[in-house]
Amino acid sequence: MTSKVPFETLESLQADIAELIDRLPTLKHRQFIQQALTTILRLADSEIERLDWKILSASLVDMEQGFQLFYGYRHIRKVTIFGSARLAPETPEYKMAVQFARAISQLGFMVMTGGGGGIMQAGQEGAGRDNSFGLNIQLPFEQEANPFIDGDPKLIHFKYFFTRKLFLLKESDAVALFPGGFGTQDEAFECMTLSQTGKFGPVPLVLIDHPGGDYWHSWSKYINRQLVEKGLVSPEDPSLYTVTDNLEVACHAITHFYQVYHSSRYVGDQFVVRLRHELSDALVAQLNDQFSDILVQGKIEKSQILPAEGQDETSDLPRLVFYFNQRDLGRLYQMIATINELGFPTPEETAHPERK
Repeated sequence: MTSKVPFETLESLQADIAELIDRLPTLKHRQFIQQALTTILRLADSEIERLDWKILSASLVDMEQGFQLFYGYRHIRKVTIFGSARLAPETPEYKMAVQFARAISQLGFMVMTGGGGGIMQAGQEGAGRDNSFGLNIQLPFEQEANPFIDGDPKLIHFKYFFTRKLFLLKESDAVALFPGGFGTQDEAFECMTLSQTGKFGPVPLVLIDHPGGDYWHSWSKYINRQLVEKGLVSPEDPSLYTVTDNLEVACHAITHFYQVYHSSRYVGDQFVVRLRHELSDALVAQLNDQFSDILVQGKIEKSQILPAEGQDETSDLPRLVFYFNQRDLGRLYQMIATINELGFPTPEETAHPERK
């Protein structure tokens, strides 16, 4: 027997919905609000299970708290740190994660982790509470928030893994992976898979060993021997990530990625690369000569904001637009590296890669 919602709650909800409908034509994102409401209405008239409604409702609550928290930090680049929850503070991997998080936060980036122990705790310890986000989840074990983020308003408790992972990647401008188990391996491969399919990034992906460690070096050898040499991935795909046991190299891989490159997105069939300043005609010609193999048609061209993009904080940034084949992601990363290397950023831009 289903319990009924109290009448006064339904009455209040009816009033709120009526008010929203009245205001809808004036709301900035009315198209998407209308789509969401329409979807709910269709589901209300369909035959789905009670559990389906619970999943929908709880996932919306998860996303609501994530959207509201991160909106205030949208102009600060963030680095997500993944790694084992089982590594103790005395291990060299933990100590390296503390040092990395401290160094990258001193460069102006904020740090995100799953909010638990091990490498997650190391990330929060190194970055400090003020520069940290914890995206926790309830598990049968390893579930408690670490003391460096516990009680902070930037700690979120998610119900579902998929909503938690959504924000760990959606809000991330770089990913740093330390040694870990199945979950860490999953996160490494998922980052590359989502990048390959255009659902994430491009962002720098840094796989960090402690000095002298070989966890990721061994992993990289496996990738080369079993995937690259057998033709299961492209020869350029190792360009998606940097393997290092050097703190300066790890930080440089992130900061250098945003020296000239700002961000990118698809607009229809075109790939739009936003830049921190306009490139010279000579460099664009060089890009066309060097990277024509990743184009489906046409050329790499300079552009201002496209009409279909809509106005946002990137509206004033110059752009490159082209028809990317959506397959040669390693080559795209190589092109971004060339832009950052030869685009000659100004001293001010060099000083603040953490701003967006």
